[in-house]
Amino acid sequence: MLKTVSLTATVLLFAISPAAAQSAAEYPNKPVRVLVTVPPGGGVDTVTRLVTGRMGIKLGQTFVVENRGGAGGSLAAEQVYKADPDGYQLMASQPSPITTNVALYKSLNYDPTKFQFVGIMSTIPNVLLVKNDFPAKTAKEFIEYVKANPGKVNYASQGPGTTSHLTAELYSKLTGAKMTHVPYKGTGPALNDLVAGHVDVIFMQLESAIKLHEGGKARILAVTTNKRISELPEVPTMVELGFPGLISDTWNAITAPPGTPAAVVDKLNATLNEVLKEPELAERFKQLQLTPGSGNAAETRAFIAEDTKRWIDVINEANIPKI
Repeated sequence: MLKTVSLTATVLLFAISPAAAQSAAEYPNKPVRVLVTVPPGGGVDTVTRLVTGRMGIKLGQTFVVENRGGAGGSLAAEQVYKADPDGYQLMASQPSPITTNVALYKSLNYDPTKFQFVGIMSTIPNVLLVKNDFPAKTAKEFIEYVKANPGKVNYASQGPGTTSHLTAELYSKLTGAKMTHVPYKGTGPALNDLVAGHVDVIFMQLESAIKLHEGGKARILAVTTNKRISELPEVPTMVELGFPGLISDTWNAITAPPGTPAAVVDKLNATLNEVLKEPELAERFKQLQLTPGSGNAAETRAFIAEDTKRWIDVINEANIPKI
């Protein structure tokens, strides 16, 4: 009986495979819809339009970008999760909808682990940004000041569970220095209050922080990368300062619904990697202080799984309440 079942499965596999291969070869034969998990104009939105525009040219079809923000990206994630798994509806997101939201929300109408992960579009280093008149002038002085004034230093975030929030919690865990959280609804309001001096510090993406740093409106004291970055060669890493575990960056990914054929996912992934190597796009990324993503679909899944575990551990240890 087992042999019969095995033989039947094998016959079905060979019967299905040519059709699946043909479908992937013809994909896409109509426009592809891409839901972005944030409002227009943000970093994810900008990167998505740059990347998918080039992918559309490569594949001979239009990639239509639509914005559907809300609930930390969960609204768009739920819609794409329930979409037909044919590759014609994709999601472009920051990490939270496919990593930490499961630990931050009391309930989700989707399972982040079941998405098909197409690839990482870009990664963005995070930095330690302080208001201009903050007493500490160097990263070392900052660490000492926060330790000497527990709970008195206010840090801003783009909202509960965002990378800026979790990076500050990771900082507190590793340094043993407690700060007070002041959450905002997005990057703009948080940075406006930092520049105005209403909050002291924020862990922020490089592309937003460097403009304030260069304009003399705020100061970058450290970067949360393995190595110093070329845009700020004089600024030390938190690793150099004795905290090898304080690595934090933000990334943007393309995701497909569960059950999307592997051949379609691989085709999208290969096209994504091709356009990320184009000189024109590479130059635009450089202007935006972005690093192109890379890797196949399996490597992307492994990367996301590792990042998910790292930040969920921070959430649990910091006892961040669910929304």
